[in-house]
Amino acid sequence: MPRPAVVIAALVPALAGAHSFWIEEATVASIQLGFNNGSLTSVELVRFYLDRISSLNPLLHAVIEVNPDALRQAAGADVECCSGRHRRARGALHGVPVLLKDNIATRDVLNTTAGSFALLGSVVRRDAGVVRQLRHAGAVVLGKANMDEWANFRSFSGGGWSARGGKGGNPYVLSATPCGLSTGSAIAAAASMTAVTLGTETDGSILCPASLNSVVGIKPTVGLTSRAGVIPITPRQASTGWHNKDRPICGTVADAVHVLDAIVGYDPVDAPATMAASKYIPPGGYTQFLKKDGLRGKRIGVPNGFFNFPNGNVQQMVYTQHLNTMRKQGAIVIEKLDIENLSVLLDSQNNGQQIALPAEFKLSLNSYLSNVLHSPVRSLAEIIAFNNAHPVEENMKENGQTVFLVAENTTGIGALERAAIRQLNKLSANGLKKLMREHELDAIMTPNNAASSVLAIDGMPAITVPAGYGKQGVPFGLCFGGLRGYEPRLIEMAYAFEQVTMVRKPPTFLP
Repeated sequence: MPRPAVVIAALVPALAGAHSFWIEEATVASIQLGFNNGSLTSVELVRFYLDRISSLNPLLHAVIEVNPDALRQAAGADVECCSGRHRRARGALHGVPVLLKDNIATRDVLNTTAGSFALLGSVVRRDAGVVRQLRHAGAVVLGKANMDEWANFRSFSGGGWSARGGKGGNPYVLSATPCGLSTGSAIAAAASMTAVTLGTETDGSILCPASLNSVVGIKPTVGLTSRAGVIPITPRQASTGWHNKDRPICGTVADAVHVLDAIVGYDPVDAPATMAASKYIPPGGYTQFLKKDGLRGKRIGVPNGFFNFPNGNVQQMVYTQHLNTMRKQGAIVIEKLDIENLSVLLDSQNNGQQIALPAEFKLSLNSYLSNVLHSPVRSLAEIIAFNNAHPVEENMKENGQTVFLVAENTTGIGALERAAIRQLNKLSANGLKKLMREHELDAIMTPNNAASSVLAIDGMPAITVPAGYGKQGVPFGLCFGGLRGYEPRLIEMAYAFEQVTMVRKPPTFLP
């Protein structure tokens, strides 16, 4: 592959005397190249991203809080790699800055608040499982990314707003939605405010903002990555994933896979789920599946009910071109497939989700709050009271705490909730799981996060890759989804698609 363009980043005075290096669109692979050939240090990289955040965050509201210890961590990474008897070989993430969604706990000076003032000043007992693994890999925690407050489970207003972080902006078209949920993580990755970001997903929280901000997003099988230390909605569907820029020169599906290798595996604090999912981790890790011919021989299903675009729509025409590209790359594309009971699967009012999720949320959140060392609030009831006592504009909307109030009125997982969960499992077994097995599919392909609910019910993985831009310049993505443990196949397909299409372009910041 060609090396990064030779450009000195004007925003980083510290680089003026160093070898020329392109940082603004740098990927993990090119960053490590810079580290290894002496043209870049972790300290210089962190300074660049801190300057970038200072410049762009007033416009994009992607970052809630930066880590005052980031430069110290970066200096430590540089020392570890380059001097003394404790010299350490650089792994893919060593010295690389990472932004974490604000519901991923860190045991340091950073807050973990899910975007809410109610948790400001809370102190957790330990790093989240994925943070512990990132630190072990030598990554630098740069700060916390904005998100829908309480992961959009407080109300249905959404759109990437939180009381602490404000309203996120789409770096391509500022007036367009950046989507909600893991918004700040996707915006920051797209706008080169960091090298790697971590988000979380219950239903669409990674796939939607990744698609609308033109970045790669990976949602792994539930349990493949630890959920310990993540402010929860429901452990039944929760997973931790990440966003990376899809840069054709270095291919950040590859970068995302390096992150995957760093954070998967057993965590005793999340023992049952991570132990069960460990069987899916391939010997030798996931980088072996970065294959340019990864589409060859793959059976890809295109289910009905997702590509409902009007005639002449740009997205529909582009998706059709992508299907033809996949066929030319040797994929077997099977169109017009029906997922049994799809309308029910997508209808949270009738599929059991609105019965199960509020009860699971209350139990999980109260458990999390009971386990922190210090917190201004210790229960969902106290959060509701805090919001009533400290109203802000979004809290004053008609449905400002609708979901919270519904959840607080639940009394645990009783007969009704267990029946709802059984119904969800049955719908999934007779729906996507049955379709994929009957047609021997390696993946289904859908636009953006259209299938996120179908995948979420059974904790299935997905990867979304930039697919194109609409008439106004707003990005859209293409999503490969599969059964539990299908990450190797999805990586092969996403990487091959990325390499042959090279769709992504840098943000335009259009008004």
